[in-house]
This record gives sequence, C-alpha cells and structure tokens, in this order.
Amino acid sequence: MIRISTGPRSPALAFVAALVIVPASQALAPGGLRLDGLPHYEAGPELSGTIRNFGFGLGGVLVLWEEGFRKLHPGVRFVDHLPTSDAAIPALVTGVADLAPDGGEATLTETLSFFETYGYHPTDITVATGAFDVAGRSNGIVVFVNAANPLTGLTMRQLDGVFGAQRSAGMRGFKWTPSDGRGAQDNIRTWGQLGLTGEWADKPIQTYGHAPSGTTRFFQWKVLKNGDKWNPNYREYVESASKMIADEDRAEQRMGLQHMLRDELAHDRYGIAWTVMPQARGVAGIKPIALAALDGGPYIAASTASFQDRSYPLVRDIHIYLNRAPGRPLDPKLKEFLRYVLSREGQQAVVRNGGYLPLTRQVAREQLAKLE
Repeated sequence: MIRISTGPRSPALAFVAALVIVPASQALAPGGLRLDGLPHYEAGPELSGTIRNFGFGLGGVLVLWEEGFRKLHPGVRFVDHLPTSDAAIPALVTGVADLAPDGGEATLTETLSFFETYGYHPTDITVATGAFDVAGRSNGIVVFVNAANPLTGLTMRQLDGVFGAQRSAGMRGFKWTPSDGRGAQDNIRTWGQLGLTGEWADKPIQTYGHAPSGTTRFFQWKVLKNGDKWNPNYREYVESASKMIADEDRAEQRMGLQHMLRDELAHDRYGIAWTVMPQARGVAGIKPIALAALDGGPYIAASTASFQDRSYPLVRDIHIYLNRAPGRPLDPKLKEFLRYVLSREGQQAVVRNGGYLPLTRQVAREQLAKLE
C-alpha cells in the first residue's frame, strides 16, 4: 500500500511520498506479530546450577522466560536482582551477575568501565525489540511535524542535518572516529533545504525533542553518530507524568513532552519534533512522517508492524549482556537459557507479555550465532 499526501508539495516531495511504504497487514500473522521462521527450542541434556540476573526485569518478560526454561531444566535456579537497567553492566563489571538484562544501550562510561576491567567488550545479545506504542517498553523514536506541513518523509542523513550540527568526529563504542564527522555544509536549517517551496522555503526549522535520557542517547547514537552537538535552537522536554518532571513543574508540566506536542508543535507550523508514540497519543494538530535509512528510500511509516519487522530505522533493541572472554566457551546453562529466549517459545513469551515485540528470524539467527 502506498501512502500519498494530499497537500501541496514540490516535485521532490511528490517523489518522497511515492516511496513511503506501509507494511501490508495481510502479511502479518494472527495478533499482528510474526513468529514464522523462528526456531523451536529443543532441549538438550538436563542442566543444573544457578544463573544470577542483575539489571532490569524487562517488564515481566524475564520471569516468563525463567518459568518456561525451568519446566525443561528444573535443576536450574535463578537469583534475580532487578532494580534498573542502570545496574546491568556495573553488575557484570563487579562480577556479581552472570546475565545483565538491559532495556537500553550501553553508555560510554559503561563500555569503558567493562573494557578497562577485562580488556574486551561485553557480549551483547539482542533478545527482543522495543515497543511501538506501549509505554515504558524502550519505545522506538517517531518524528512529528505540524499537521499543516506538506513534508511526508526524511532520510536519516537529513534528520542528522536538521537536529545535529557540525562535528569533528563521531563515537563508535569509545573510539572517537573522524569518518563519522561532518561539516557545517550538511546543516539543514530551513524547510526549503528539504524541498518545500512557497511560504515554507525560507522559514527556519524549529526543533524539539527529549532532554538527556536513555531515549536521547539512542537518538544520538542512531542519528548523530553518537555525537552531542545539536541544532542551536533545539528545545528539550521530558516524558510527561514521569519521575523526570521537576517538583516545581508538577502542576502544569510545561517541560513535559505532551505539553510540547499539544501546546507548541501543534501551533508551530515550522516545527519538527522527535519523541515516542505513547507521549503523542491523542494529540491533535501534529502528524508523524516516514523515515528512510538510506538516501532515496524506501520511506517507512512507523507502526507496530514496521517496528517488529525492523524495516523502520529507529527501532530499539532489548539486550542481555554477559561477560565472555574471547575464544572461551559459554557456560552451558547460560547458553541454553539464551537459546530458549531466542527460540519461538521464548519469543511467544514476549508476545504474551504484551509489551516488547518479538524478534525476526534473521535477528534471532544472528544472536544465536553469537552463542557458539
């Protein structure tokens, strides 16, 4: 199905609109989530011992995995300490965890801390996909403009040009990499630079988004090459009704994202914002735009389907980290548990939980290969 805007636009915009792809609903399995191609778990010899999990309980999914695994390996015991994702990699560094479930990406300091302690990187297993519209489940990022804006799509490079600024390099892991830098000539500051004409051509782009958070780190990693130089007019907000709202702002929450979307972007014809879908639910006067990973498209609309099949470029991973020295075999009970998590049975638990999204067969196979 092709999504085409009915508003006025330049020939360049018409070309973008013609490339916007919305995944066909008929390709989806019952319930809207695909599990086809995922391997069934085949239990080997019965195992015993203790697995120490330290980090985040992944909204209840970890417990479902543990329950399912123990039915097949009743001799395995789990000891869980699950206060927050922020405790995951520190627990590996200090040696108090076997597995470190984490709803976000490792920070620079976490990566450095582990490497400086052990001399190699933690092994990262992607175990699920972040949610589209279920709050609090590592939501992927959606870009919105004012409803009057004729724009229908942006590439990741254009998104960097709009929200970022000139940088000398970008961060890969903890390495400051010159090939990820870019010059000021790649800044995009007016709507005309994105192909809009008429009244839009010379109007400055006003940018909005999240204040420092795990979601912001993800945006910086995927869009700004892990740099931290932003468009100078960037305005920052935190999730409405969250613990990040200051006590002095509790009554009005003017620094909350819902206020930003409802009372600012919805009335700013020249604004653009990135956020997560739960914060935008029910807000009138704004519209999401499609994104393309590469110049020329295809442009993918954000949806549960495009998040689950990972065709949308700003989908988040859910992780379990572990400490595995290069060339060393993985502890059999850890390997079997992760094999279960990555199996069809394990991913059915993700669907049953109703928060995160299950992996595709390609991603599951890539993660299984890391266990060998």
